[in-house]
Amino acid sequence: MRRPPWRHRPPPPTTRPLPPATAPSPETPAPAPNDNGSVVHAALYRDGRRVSTPDSLADTFRQLRRHPDGMAWIGLHRPTEPELLSLAAEFDLHPLAVEDALEAHQRPKLERYGDTLFVVLRAARYLDAQEEVDFGELHVFLGRDFLITVRHGAAPDLSAVRKRMEETPQLLALGPEAALYAILDAVVDGYAPVVTGVQIDVDEIETEVFSGDPEVSRRIYELSREIVEFQRATRPLVGMLHALMAGFAKYGTDEELQRYLRDVADHVTHTSERVDGFRQALTEILTVNATLVTQQQNAEMRALAEAGFQQNEEIKKISSWAAILFAPTLVGTIYGMNFENMPELGWRFGYPFAIGLMALVCVSLYFIFKKRDWL
Repeated sequence: MRRPPWRHRPPPPTTRPLPPATAPSPETPAPAPNDNGSVVHAALYRDGRRVSTPDSLADTFRQLRRHPDGMAWIGLHRPTEPELLSLAAEFDLHPLAVEDALEAHQRPKLERYGDTLFVVLRAARYLDAQEEVDFGELHVFLGRDFLITVRHGAAPDLSAVRKRMEETPQLLALGPEAALYAILDAVVDGYAPVVTGVQIDVDEIETEVFSGDPEVSRRIYELSREIVEFQRATRPLVGMLHALMAGFAKYGTDEELQRYLRDVADHVTHTSERVDGFRQALTEILTVNATLVTQQQNAEMRALAEAGFQQNEEIKKISSWAAILFAPTLVGTIYGMNFENMPELGWRFGYPFAIGLMALVCVSLYFIFKKRDWL
């Protein structure tokens, strides 16, 4: 399939993706010089070419009324309620869609309100320094002559999308649908570095599990949460794109845009399958880690038991020898009290008898302890 001119997909990285550049872009949120502090960029297009760059929402409305055959592309970053209400009044946006765009924290979805299409997307980017995934939220309002993007978060960089579309006016001339598909493509392309970064994290966790790193359980848990969030961003997108493709005939979508959308759907499906594979892999890694931890604990308990048994054997030996040595000490102590009226003190064989008695007691105790395996 021929690639759309706005797409310049780089080859898959072989190393961990670099953190996003911090240089400011034309889409960087900055207060406008008038009443639209959250307006990132606004432009009016005719036949795919920019004809003006209004500096406020009111100016955009006026110019679009003067050029009914034009298309307005308005980008907002965390807009206020009055700003969204003014857009809703001008473009007849549905109150439920406006409420969703204000509150954010929505799941990816696709809704049609009359002639207006409302799309919620979850963009993602991999932060290499923190080794974590940062998620952003993008709401898109699409009408016959306008495209409004409401961004909550740093991703995606819509300035690059706008620039690429302006470099291909023949595609931008197809209307807001072309811009929407370019935005979808940018969001999906942004998943590729995230998939690469998560794959590296999974590989590192596998190494840490088998090396016995005690902190690996916490890292598995944190990465599992990110993957669950990643699934919530990618899995609904598959159904959304299929819903768009189902409406090709009804809404007269250009054949070239149909091919581009099918290509985006293929990439979303591939990404969703990779994310599902990551979750399954982490589940298996967590099971293996639990098994290894249990084995290590059993080994430690066995070592403690063996050490206790060995210590008990040593205590038996010490106690046995102490008892053997105590017997002659007892006899010698009794006959060393130097009383005058004691048996055998004046006996001729008293000393040999005492020595023999000590020896007999020691030998008897030795054999008794030996029989009981104390010695």
